[in-house]
Amino acid sequence: MVIGSNIDPKLDGGKGYREYYDENNGWTFAWNVQHDIAGLTNLLGGKQAAETRLDQLFRESLGIRKSDFFVNGSNSTGMVGQFSMGNEPSFHIPYLYNYFGAPWKTQKRTRFLLDVWFKDNIFGIPGDEDGGGMTAFVVFTSMGIYPVTPGLPYYNITSPIFEKTSINLQNGKTFTVVAEGSSKRKKYIQKAFINGKEIFCAIYFASSKLWRVPL
Repeated sequence: MVIGSNIDPKLDGGKGYREYYDENNGWTFAWNVQHDIAGLTNLLGGKQAAETRLDQLFRESLGIRKSDFFVNGSNSTGMVGQFSMGNEPSFHIPYLYNYFGAPWKTQKRTRFLLDVWFKDNIFGIPGDEDGGGMTAFVVFTSMGIYPVTPGLPYYNITSPIFEKTSINLQNGKTFTVVAEGSSKRKKYIQKAFINGKEIFCAIYFASSKLWRVPL
């Protein structure tokens, strides 16, 4: 390692990128600040600039041949630009559009990722299923909710796959997601309500009973 040299966020870090990151490259780990998303947003120049940078993540080229990319980035599978659907550090990233004022892009991206990378066939898992992480992404995202920040009982919302999903909570209550008419064509949330009160991008799950989403 040469101290003071510029780091290529796509390619540097050695096998598995472990000298600088771990398993995914700098394009992925730039977004792993779930504990301070507001701070990250400010660092990137505000919501609009952060949204633009996140857009670029999904369209940025590998920069080299795929076979060469996988020499060091063997864990970076299920690629969409520089986004890796096949590894845990990426799972929260599509939900960050909710924080940048573009929730429809979260809905668009999550529907796309489920459709492309989690087929109901032999190709249904796009990477190494460590401890059920990818399955958890599919289950949560299909219901239309996701825990972006570990340790906090707040769940971001996205477009549910199913018209109705119910979860039995530990407090004896039932949390039900209703999205009447949900389909590939009708996937964008117009309004969302929990117990009759309109919400926007996130819900407090522990005391919740009902979330209704007209599409």
